[in-house]
Amino acid sequence: MKKVLVILNPAAKSDRARALKEKIKALSPRIIVRMTSAAGDARAMARKALEEGFETIVAAGGDGTVNEAANGVAGSGVRFGILPVGTMNVFASELGIPQNNLTAAWKVIQGGFIRELDLPMANTSHFVQLAGIGLDAEVVRLTTPESKKSLGPVSYLLTLAQVAAVCPPTVVLDPADSRRREGSFVLVGNGRLYGGPFVLFKNARPDDGLLDVLVFKNQSHWDVVRYFQAIAFGSHADLPDVEYFQTKSMNVHSSASVPVELDGELSDVLPCTFGFSPQKFPVIAPPSA
Repeated sequence: MKKVLVILNPAAKSDRARALKEKIKALSPRIIVRMTSAAGDARAMARKALEEGFETIVAAGGDGTVNEAANGVAGSGVRFGILPVGTMNVFASELGIPQNNLTAAWKVIQGGFIRELDLPMANTSHFVQLAGIGLDAEVVRLTTPESKKSLGPVSYLLTLAQVAAVCPPTVVLDPADSRRREGSFVLVGNGRLYGGPFVLFKNARPDDGLLDVLVFKNQSHWDVVRYFQAIAFGSHADLPDVEYFQTKSMNVHSSASVPVELDGELSDVLPCTFGFSPQKFPVIAPPSA
């Protein structure tokens, strides 16, 4: 019986984290659980698991854990599973993997259905769901761990109010297959969802070989409120100062230092080249609708 490595990123080292580890181990005698303790551990553990010959590697955590582990296994062809136990599990939602139910999520892994997905790249780093250029990356950069711990999601809103008050540098996009665009901030998707339940990229599919791109032209307090209201109602792509397009690859640059985040984690600064890994990403998931 082949073993399955589960890379668990606990929210904190506590009795609750140890209890979660035991719950995961109890799902099957095939499971070996290794817990992360610092940023980068999930990627290193995934790479080590490849050297050890594991054929199935599972990320147990949120989107950040999935991102790290995916970067560790990228291009290997190893089967990749997800147990969504993190704060944000947008990629799992995109794929229809049950949340808040370890048994149901494990049944998906046991089912073994493989979806051959795209694995987008920003320079040399991979992402599974979303990349942000400018506004939301700046929010990620400036929100401190202490603030997140004490205020939770509210900490991001407070930082957002600060970032929106600053006039941003222009972000320039040069898609490989269409005309140049410019804007204040940009979101790049591999799936439809953003921040949980919001459908941001209505035409996106994680296996179509296309990046879905939204360019937001303005960034005042009022503009940000207006954009998020439109996103909530699904009408953002109809706004005159928002552009939505698809492309196979693109170069993005700016005259200033503009941050880039991947799946909610700060990654790089512009310039940045977006494209796809040449190998598909075999993810264990329910069959697509």
